[in-house]
Amino acid sequence: MPPMASDGPAVEVALSEGLEHTQDEWEKATAAVLRKSRRLADDAPDADVWAKLATTTLDGISVTPLGTPALSAELTDGGLPGQAPFTRGATATRELDGWDVRAWFTDPDAERTARDVVTDLENGVNSLWISAGTGGVPIDALATILEPVFVDLAAVTLDAPFEPLEAARALAAVIADKGVDAAPGTSFGADPVGAAFRGRGVVDFEAAVEIARLAQPLGVRALTVDATAVHDAGASDVQELAYSLATGAQYLRTLGEAGFSVDEAAALIDFRYAATDEQFPTIAKLRAARRLWNRVVELSGVTTAAAGQMQHAVTSRPMMASYDPYVNMLRTTVAAFAAGVGGAAAVTVLPFDEPLGLPEPFSRRIARNTSSLLISESHVAEVTDPAGGSHAVEKLTDDLARAAWALFGEIDATSSLEAALDLVRTRVEATVSERALAIARRRRPITGVSEFPNLHEDLPERRPYDRPLEVHRYAGEFEALRATPASTPVFLASMGTIAAFTARSTFAANLLAAGGVDTVVAGPTEGVDDVLAAHREAGTSAVVCLVGNDVAYQEWGSELVTALRGAGATYVVLAGKADVGADTTIAMGVDALAFLRSIREELTA
Repeated sequence: MPPMASDGPAVEVALSEGLEHTQDEWEKATAAVLRKSRRLADDAPDADVWAKLATTTLDGISVTPLGTPALSAELTDGGLPGQAPFTRGATATRELDGWDVRAWFTDPDAERTARDVVTDLENGVNSLWISAGTGGVPIDALATILEPVFVDLAAVTLDAPFEPLEAARALAAVIADKGVDAAPGTSFGADPVGAAFRGRGVVDFEAAVEIARLAQPLGVRALTVDATAVHDAGASDVQELAYSLATGAQYLRTLGEAGFSVDEAAALIDFRYAATDEQFPTIAKLRAARRLWNRVVELSGVTTAAAGQMQHAVTSRPMMASYDPYVNMLRTTVAAFAAGVGGAAAVTVLPFDEPLGLPEPFSRRIARNTSSLLISESHVAEVTDPAGGSHAVEKLTDDLARAAWALFGEIDATSSLEAALDLVRTRVEATVSERALAIARRRRPITGVSEFPNLHEDLPERRPYDRPLEVHRYAGEFEALRATPASTPVFLASMGTIAAFTARSTFAANLLAAGGVDTVVAGPTEGVDDVLAAHREAGTSAVVCLVGNDVAYQEWGSELVTALRGAGATYVVLAGKADVGADTTIAMGVDALAFLRSIREELTA
């Protein structure tokens, strides 16, 4: 081995001479892999790999499998962090060593919340997001809960849809009593449009203006454009962005009509977006949001000093599942990573048990430590806008921004706020239907629910929310089936050796378990008589599913179906696509929900 001192030049030679490849070479190498896995035909052009590997968002935007210089060659310059159009960040550097780790509090038990606040602040949390008033932390307990908090160091943002003015006054009194300047990021969080969209309040712009007048002398934000209101209803990324622009523009107009200058109005507004486990769309969405808002305020006459969008990202509620809830830790980790990389000023990781009820100390600890690990151990926040310059991310950012701007134009052109919200609801409903079909066909799998479910898991118990948010959870239809498990299992008629039937047996068992249907497997068999004996021994229902390979289906599949019907089977399913006289077949791409509902009907017939 050569001495260490000579390693440097040797590496330089390797890098300069061995790592430059053409796009044609990439296409050829990739096509070879796809042909080997039978995802690409032998006679298909190598260039078809782009279409095979690209994904399409619910907004019809293509996410390329590989970024190339051509993708970003003609895009608008994103500028520098902290400079218009703020695509690369609202500030040149992060205020903290990373992003603001913001914990969520909603427990009506004031004593518990007070303990949780202190614990979180002592263990890595920088700021507090408090759901106050009806269904949340009592407003009259805010002073007690915040008594040990240094509000000049830890920002407090409120969410009080039913009593926004009362909550704002309570927080203002706390700040005044402490005699300090509130920490940057503090917000009264009033969102009359979002509250109305959720059905949790009325559009009271007079109260919003009063809250703004209360906030301005304290140097805090007054209004929050909470785009998670539409995200929780099932909105796409473009719809979430467009809604946030329309709502933000409405708040600018409202404050302007009340006598605030455009700079003053812009400085009183912050934004909240959802971060999902689709990391690249989330990164691009947050970058696009800053660019889009800069354009809105630019057209409104806001100066650069007030143009940077203050972003709070929250891990998505709809993406989380109540079954196999520990998988939510993985989802929220990816989402938090995307939010941090995307440049959010503050990030809230929701506890993994959020779908089950009020979080417990363990889940709160995991939530706050997720950001701590990403910042301190993974060093995700060491670089500002690490995705900047990525051809794929820059193109996706631009595509999202352009599509959102077009939809914002449609929303803004409506005749009234009611008409605008109706338009948004209509678009969101269409997205919900499209997503539901993709989930039903398992083109958008949900681990632990629609894929690899644990049918016999023991779910952790949690105290219920006093007034839970209405959230369109992506796993909702599968979870509704799981909530009432089928009382009778399906018999898996395995044909041949373990090697012959395992692949389709696993597929069928997972599919049935996703709908709350258990299975009994025959085991290795050598023929019709073996399967019939196993069927008799199992004493299962009259619903049977054949699992084997194509050779077995051809050789004795029809004979087995006939024999099973003679033995009492009333409904026969075949895993695969062979014609053996079964009542139905299942394979990749099947409408899983429709199939599961029909099977459950057969089991109770």
